[in-house]
Amino acid sequence: MSYLIKPVNYTPILDLQQTELGIKQIKEFFQQNLSSELRLRRVTAPLFVLKGMGINDDLSGVERPVSFPIKELGDKEAEVVHSLAKWKRLTLADYSIEPGYGIYTDMNAIRSDEELGNLHSLYVDQWDWERVITAEDRNIDFLKEIVNRIYAAMVRTEYMVYEMYPQIKPCLPEKLFFIHAEELRQLYPELEPKERENEITKKYGAVFIFGIGCKLGDGIEHDLRAPDYDDYSTPGLNGLPGLNGDLLVWNDVLNRAVELSSMGIRVDKEALIRQLNESGQESRKDLYFHKRLIEGTLPLSIGGGIGQSRLCMFYLRKAHIGEIQASIWPADMRKECDELNMPLI
Repeated sequence: MSYLIKPVNYTPILDLQQTELGIKQIKEFFQQNLSSELRLRRVTAPLFVLKGMGINDDLSGVERPVSFPIKELGDKEAEVVHSLAKWKRLTLADYSIEPGYGIYTDMNAIRSDEELGNLHSLYVDQWDWERVITAEDRNIDFLKEIVNRIYAAMVRTEYMVYEMYPQIKPCLPEKLFFIHAEELRQLYPELEPKERENEITKKYGAVFIFGIGCKLGDGIEHDLRAPDYDDYSTPGLNGLPGLNGDLLVWNDVLNRAVELSSMGIRVDKEALIRQLNESGQESRKDLYFHKRLIEGTLPLSIGGGIGQSRLCMFYLRKAHIGEIQASIWPADMRKECDELNMPLI
């Protein structure tokens, strides 16, 4: 089911031409800062990968990838990527990247099962990044250091937008607030996970929530994660499980928390086997990616994705992601958006 958040008396601050220029400047400025902060080199990424190799990102494990047959390969199936979480780790190995350095790329994907609305589109564009780490780096303090570096790039980019368009006032707090999903549940036990996110993010402005994918005290995950990329089971913050998380900011236009990035220290051999067993997906151990990880031919890494259109939407104070990117929308949504002063590209 599609949804539509309807801000009261919404009027875009920028016209279409100013918006397009702003998108260009934000993308160029932010990726340069991200590359510098994390010591990442840009690489070219695939739009699709072969089915059955375990390379495509399974997201929460239920989304169906867009697929098609390849005539020249005897009609073998290819899948449009959901994201590049596993492909990046293979690329780190292929490029022989040393610890402390990594890669980033422009990731373009199609998610046909997405619930369409202000924050969700069929078309997904993000910066996918991955960096080689050592065994000693697999801890919560290192994850926090990387998250803070990314957040620093976000704050600098917001100030660049303010210099470019003084009518858009900066709103990000100087520091990011960190909390584990279990601690958040205990703060707001009567609320659903998304409601908890709204409460904590409205209070602090920008929040990083650890432990996305692990079962909480009530036996339910804060949100789902595929078991074979982020490590959500190794003890982290205050001994609670999870070396991963989501970065959220408070969006005044939509009056709710918005996730801008998901990231984490990736599974090592032990965490991969543990999480596959716990999720009942042991059969994945025989796939190409998983066999390489278990055999020790892939480096330890940390990585994530940062939504390009969502980031631009936040900085330019837009109410709908369709004001930033071109996609397909239900006819009734497009009509209603026009009536609400939210023109979709």
